[in-house]
Amino acid sequence: MLITNTKTPLSPQTMVSSDPSYHTVPTMAKSSTHFHRSKTSIFLSDGCLFLGGAFSALLIVGVFFSFTTPIPSNIPTLGSVTTKFTAAPAAACETSSSGPDLRFDPPDRTFYDDPEMGYTMEKKVHNWDKKREEWLKHHPSFAAGAKERIMMVTGSQPKPCKNPIGDHLLLRFFKNKVDYCRLHGYDIYYNNALLHPKMFGYWAKYPVVKAAMLAHPEAEWIYWVDSDALFTDMDFKLPLERYKDHNLVVHGWPRLIHEKRSWTGLNAGVFLIRNCQWSLDFMDVWASMGPQTPNYEKWGKTLRSTFKDKFFPESDDQTGLAYLIAIEKDKWADKIYLESEYFFEGYWEELVTTFENVSKKYDEVEREVRELRRKHAEKVSERYSELREKFVRGGDEVVGRLKRPFITHFTGCQPCSGDHNHMYSADACWNGMLRALNFADNQVLRPHGYMHPDLGDNGVTPIPSDYPPP
Repeated sequence: MLITNTKTPLSPQTMVSSDPSYHTVPTMAKSSTHFHRSKTSIFLSDGCLFLGGAFSALLIVGVFFSFTTPIPSNIPTLGSVTTKFTAAPAAACETSSSGPDLRFDPPDRTFYDDPEMGYTMEKKVHNWDKKREEWLKHHPSFAAGAKERIMMVTGSQPKPCKNPIGDHLLLRFFKNKVDYCRLHGYDIYYNNALLHPKMFGYWAKYPVVKAAMLAHPEAEWIYWVDSDALFTDMDFKLPLERYKDHNLVVHGWPRLIHEKRSWTGLNAGVFLIRNCQWSLDFMDVWASMGPQTPNYEKWGKTLRSTFKDKFFPESDDQTGLAYLIAIEKDKWADKIYLESEYFFEGYWEELVTTFENVSKKYDEVEREVRELRRKHAEKVSERYSELREKFVRGGDEVVGRLKRPFITHFTGCQPCSGDHNHMYSADACWNGMLRALNFADNQVLRPHGYMHPDLGDNGVTPIPSDYPPP
């Protein structure tokens, strides 16, 4: 040990000693009275001095030997101890090997190597189920969970919105979808390109859906959600087990389609479609009613004559779907599920006034179930969502009244163009969107410690530690 707070050079004894008492400089001889000693005492004194010198020499040799002899490898060193402490965090940051391997793409030939393979609506795809199966075999890391893997697809027009606040609204609608996908582990694809120059308006989504199917063979379901639809129950997950024998799921009512022949018997703005050959074949038939075909006007007349409440002449995808279910039911209807047990998508005007009462219901549940009030990381939110569902689940009489509506759809409001349906005012649309967006956002902000206290205002406040108050 080297001491730097003294001006006197240190002796070898001081260097090898760890006792602070040795870190002093020897004093000079005392008074002469201490030197009146007998010969015996002098002899003993000299002997002690000799032994002390010999011992000091041994110490010096030991110190020198310690510097020149290698340290055995089995003795822990400071470096090895430091390595042990620093290695643990590095291991914790390693990427888990349990999920899909995004960097592995073997050289085995797949359908992507077929020069005839194409993504456009004009290119027919054959034997798609087998091709998907082979791709998954070549990419085994995607096999786990493949039957329940969902790819959400949405989009908007290529140009800026005419409505001054349209682009802001579309951004918030998209953020809502991103939030929902993040919470439940879904991938999402947003398209704002017109993939087919003649398939405009509501027909524009079908080239996007087909391209998404071919680009994502790892996904079992493609989940289309219109740009003006948002998730207002961030906890709820699609009951995929219910749809195991079906390939297309839409919000609809069989009686309105088969008996009433109403074009509003379903809504085609939100649908779940299986990534399979049946779906590709069905979309080919469905899209054959669109504006890219020479039969577009003819289909408009056919659809209007079949569904008497259809008030506009153009062929549209929603009425076209209702036609295939009602008229060609033997060919298609068995694989189409018309969901009416919950708001697969719900009409906004009847839902936006219920949000406060729904929030009160959920607060009451949390007061009774203390575990739901526990603060937690967003990544484990599904655990609390499943618990909450047990207490808020109910039949049709409470759906949308005491339970959050799954999706609120602002049909007719046209947030981008601003050309809303004249059945309701612009203020009703914009204020309704604001309330729905903030209602949904509160469910996202909660794990982050904030909330919108007023659904009609974008302002936020920190959540009290005892929220909801007893």
